[in-house]
Amino acid sequence: MRSEKIIKKALITEKADRLRERNCYQFEVAKKANKREIKEAVEKLFNVNVTDVKTANFRGKPKRMGISFGYKTGYKKATVTLKPGQKIELIEGV
Repeated sequence: MRSEKIIKKALITEKADRLRERNCYQFEVAKKANKREIKEAVEKLFNVNVTDVKTANFRGKPKRMGISFGYKTGYKKATVTLKPGQKIELIEGV
């Protein structure tokens, strides 16, 4: 997979803010991407060195539209740890 297709967006949440203090960043990634592909994509896109990648899959939550039921789409989240002293400038200012 191409690195632009692996990383969908950066997650900007309160938890992600706390993790950034420990040099960790969170991204929503493609469901079929593995840890090695995620690591290579982050290193290529942001020119940083990744030390660790943790992933978690989330199911879609139930959703009701009138009388019919359905589910929101699920997603995969990756938490990426960088080497000490490095940071991703695009996300830091948000």
